[in-house]
Amino acid sequence: MNIINSSIKPSFSSPNPIPIKGFPQIPLKIQSLRSKPLNFKPIYVSKFQDFGGFVRTKSYDQIVCNAYEADHSPPLEIKIDETGGQKMKIGLYFATWWSLNVVFNIYNKKVLNAFPFPWLTSTLSLAAGSLIMLVSWATKMVEPPKTDVEFWKSLFPVALAHTIGHVAATISMSKVAVSFTHIIKSGEPAFSVFVSRVFLGETFPIGVYMSLLPIIGGCALSALTELNFNMTGFMGAMVSNLAFVFRNIFSKKGMKGKSVSGMNYYACLSMLSLLILTPFTIAMEGPKMWEAGWQTALTQIGPNFVWWVVAQSVFYHLYNQVSYMSLDQITPLTFSVGNTMKRISVIVASIIIFRTPIQPVNALGAAIAILGTFIYSQVNHLLS
Repeated sequence: MNIINSSIKPSFSSPNPIPIKGFPQIPLKIQSLRSKPLNFKPIYVSKFQDFGGFVRTKSYDQIVCNAYEADHSPPLEIKIDETGGQKMKIGLYFATWWSLNVVFNIYNKKVLNAFPFPWLTSTLSLAAGSLIMLVSWATKMVEPPKTDVEFWKSLFPVALAHTIGHVAATISMSKVAVSFTHIIKSGEPAFSVFVSRVFLGETFPIGVYMSLLPIIGGCALSALTELNFNMTGFMGAMVSNLAFVFRNIFSKKGMKGKSVSGMNYYACLSMLSLLILTPFTIAMEGPKMWEAGWQTALTQIGPNFVWWVVAQSVFYHLYNQVSYMSLDQITPLTFSVGNTMKRISVIVASIIIFRTPIQPVNALGAAIAILGTFIYSQVNHLLS
């Protein structure tokens, strides 16, 4: 589009303006431009743009013209980055979540070594969390949630998946080393993609599928070279993976449109899971077995055993509570990635504290699985 030089003086021989398409016909009284200087500031054109959004077009019927006065600056579009604070908040959640999880896993394994009753141990964890939140609500430290029948209906499948995953993971850790359980559970992104693809109909780029190969290969290599391999422990970790993926997906869906925050959501989840789990715990183990096992543990460990049970129960609730506060802000896939990355600190800490023997090939498998998780998170971030 050609712009006429501003030095050319326009002249009009008729008081009636020439009709222009798209503009109203308004009579103009035009005085001679030479008779009196006009006190107008020059106008500079900053941009021409047609409504179609194309740079080159043959139609100039409608044109947007942005202009500004010579002694004023052009309008600026200021975009404030509000994601920095959000990323820092999520990072703090993740760091706290991982730290609490390490403490829980250490005490949980100590309790299971001295008191091999995973069903009761799992139930006590849920009971402790439920008690903590009931006291918080009663003392107004936390505002009680406003729930209805529909909320509890939508929560039930989440609680069922949470119960299965919690018990399966505890059974796994009662049979094998903590490090082995978490190496197998590092394959959770593969389960997450599988469930999202098959049950939710989501599709992923080829890069995401390729990034899962080292995760699966690393987990398989670690399982084949595990010195103290146990099939019950292995299957418990696998079942836990699948159950927790469903829990995360159902949780994200259930939290949409609800006024219940992540903290209260997990509190309600713990209470409902406790109701689901308690009858199965009594049927699988029973009070007589617990009494005998408790006396044996107190004899071998002493009063510290009671502290171990309290610690593993309280820290289980705390780390899950923080994880659900994170889930408030992120997608299920991102949650699964964060849940996998935390296992690095858990694996290293458990190997050091429990002096777990590990072969170089087994360590290589764990490293490949963890590296695969990192690659997966990067690919998923770039392609999202």
